[in-house]
Amino acid sequence: MEIDQYIPADEFCINCNVEHSFVMSLHHSGLIEITTVEQKSFIRIDQLRDVEKFARLHYELDINLEGIEAIHHLLKKMKAIQEEVALLRSRLYIYESNMDSME
Repeated sequence: MEIDQYIPADEFCINCNVEHSFVMSLHHSGLIEITTVEQKSFIRIDQLRDVEKFARLHYELDINLEGIEAIHHLLKKMKAIQEEVALLRSRLYIYESNMDSME
């Protein structure tokens, strides 16, 4: 484990005013990964944006864990659809370009 790629969960909770139990519930639901070393929990730095987003949904909008899971699932699905649309548009552009050059 490269320590510079992780932040202690306790430190995150104190700095962001988030309950440690909330972070652990995110982990237990599979929304984030927690690494435990010598009974201390760590969050990967690349997951901080997600944890902060989940915390805002929970604390500012009063959305429960099940709602956060549903929102996360829908956002992932929406991103996949957007990527598919971009791919199809690029394919269509290539097809249209080839048709124009044939005329």
